[in-house]
Amino acid sequence: MNELQLTFLGHLDELRKRIIMIVLAMLVGALVCFQFVDKFVALITQPANQLDFIYLSPPELFIAYIKISLVMGLVITMPFTLFQVWLFLKPGLTKSEKSYLVLALSASACFFLVGAGFAFYVIVPFTIKFFIGVATPQITPLFSFESYVSFVSAILLSFGLIFEMPLLVVLLTQIGLVTPQLLSKSRKIIILLIFIVAAILTPPDVISQLLMAAPMLVLFEISLVLSKIVYRRKGQKVA
Repeated sequence: MNELQLTFLGHLDELRKRIIMIVLAMLVGALVCFQFVDKFVALITQPANQLDFIYLSPPELFIAYIKISLVMGLVITMPFTLFQVWLFLKPGLTKSEKSYLVLALSASACFFLVGAGFAFYVIVPFTIKFFIGVATPQITPLFSFESYVSFVSAILLSFGLIFEMPLLVVLLTQIGLVTPQLLSKSRKIIILLIFIVAAILTPPDVISQLLMAAPMLVLFEISLVLSKIVYRRKGQKVA
């Protein structure tokens, strides 16, 4: 076995150790969160506090509690997870690259939390209000709690990832796959795609679609500015 193979196997072993530590930390975090699941349930149901929830099968509520505990365990152990990512990547980086990595990991966590927070306090209440509004005197809204948890989780995840747009554009600009000129020329197409994505991810009402599209448009403009800054720092001239 040559030196390259030994190095590769060493990296795989190190990666395996980091993944195991991350998974164990998440499980421990989930177990801790399960002890306070009632408080998390009270928080999650705030946007729909006018509704009475049901569960449709004996294990459904317990499974929903496990889902909530796992998600919250993932959130509270995020600093540890990012630290493990840092430890795995650090040996192969230069001093300047280490600084960029720390900044990127911190920014990624912040953008995701801001996006999820925006979704929880703005988007979820509007979407719940919309779905309740389509009820009739003959059809009463009665939500399964497990379905509600899955619905809210999907929206929070979507917005958390959407808010990563500036960081992704900066990364793509840094490695040369995206340029400010390309983003500027593609602005109309990108705006159209933003509204299409917003229409797909939200209920079919204009207010909810605008609530998703508006921050995406702002994030795109922020991404364009950041792309120009990164491009200039690489010594290129922005048109």
